[in-house]
Amino acid sequence: MKNETELEFALNEAVTAARRAGDLIVEWSRQAKYEVRQKQGSELVTTADLRSDELIREHLGSKFPQHRFLSEEVVVEDKFDFSGPVWIIDPIDGTANYAHGHPYVSISVALTLNGEPCLGVVHAPFLHETYAAILGAGATCNGHPVRVSEVSELRRALIGTGFPHDRSDVAPAIERVRRLVTECLDIRRVGSPALDIAWVAAGRLDAHVESLAPWDIAAAGLIATEAGAVRGNLWSAVSSLPPLLQGEGFIVATPGIFEQLYKLLISQ
Repeated sequence: MKNETELEFALNEAVTAARRAGDLIVEWSRQAKYEVRQKQGSELVTTADLRSDELIREHLGSKFPQHRFLSEEVVVEDKFDFSGPVWIIDPIDGTANYAHGHPYVSISVALTLNGEPCLGVVHAPFLHETYAAILGAGATCNGHPVRVSEVSELRRALIGTGFPHDRSDVAPAIERVRRLVTECLDIRRVGSPALDIAWVAAGRLDAHVESLAPWDIAAAGLIATEAGAVRGNLWSAVSSLPPLLQGEGFIVATPGIFEQLYKLLISQ
């Protein structure tokens, strides 16, 4: 991608792919056409996840045949090569919600160049909302600019969070929740972190904190920062991932509370 025109073209194709996949998973939900399986521990996958992934990859692959893909639903080598253009996809973020008929579900599509997101789309098909951003050009929802909230006190802040799929040690997550509910206005745990982070961009949440994967944050993290959010990591893990794709202890917030929230959660 060499210029703004090429990025705008790529963003439009990403939006088209996400919306087509969204139409498909909505229709399959209405017809109860999908099957549900377990893939790791308590984590679910449906045939709608797999078909959504195929549809997005087919569409973008036909437009950008030289680009490579990283998806939650496709196993890759441990040390993935992020050089050049790579599309990062989560075909259904919130699969457990989807499998139970909840509308809080999103589809995430990001394009990275040498490991740095340059455009992102988070589409919520049941809510009819499409969040999008190009690096340096701001963020939108359904074509209208969005901006983070102006909250500056934790006691007024509504915080999104989540819990790990691996339930062998949930103590850190429980402690995080204890601190949040003690010091903040309230918390929300609704099960699609990409959409939560997009809602930080729109000012519907004031922050989101959770350990996440690259496909959770590649698009949404860019959308949030383009809307004025501040992002970081509560701790660093040994990882081959590029810095902007590292989701361990991921924190994103409106600037007025970022430092307060960081200090609250990092303290012993």
